[in-house]
Amino acid sequence: MGAPPCPRGRRGPGRRTGRGTGYVLPDDLDPAPAAEPGAALLPGLDPTAMGRRHRDWYLDPGHTGELFDRNGNIGPTIWWNGRIVGAWAQHPDGHVDHHFLTDPGRAARAAVDEEVARPTAFLGGTVVTPCYRTPLERRLAGRS
Repeated sequence: MGAPPCPRGRRGPGRRTGRGTGYVLPDDLDPAPAAEPGAALLPGLDPTAMGRRHRDWYLDPGHTGELFDRNGNIGPTIWWNGRIVGAWAQHPDGHVDHHFLTDPGRAARAAVDEEVARPTAFLGGTVVTPCYRTPLERRLAGRS
């Protein structure tokens, strides 16, 4: 599968990186502005993490065994600044628990704590169990 076609059929210069060739529009060569730091809790099977073969740029390869089931399905993940830093799960009583696979720093921990409170409040005690259970999600949820 190649790069999607650019408008009017033009392709900008290709730039080789350690991860492959990237294409940009000819008038879009300036560096992207820095993004604000951000935390997100994504559900299992989210296409953000599922849709890539080469994941090293957002996931430490040493964490795949905890986050993916034996068929390659990803469980619920915690993201900080565009990288997966942990996982989350819902207990049978409805509260959400989380675990960091790496220490993302104090600001990230505070932001994730705020994010963890959101699904607990939104679901209001309704328990949602992923159909594809990962090793870490099972341990966090207290279910085997």
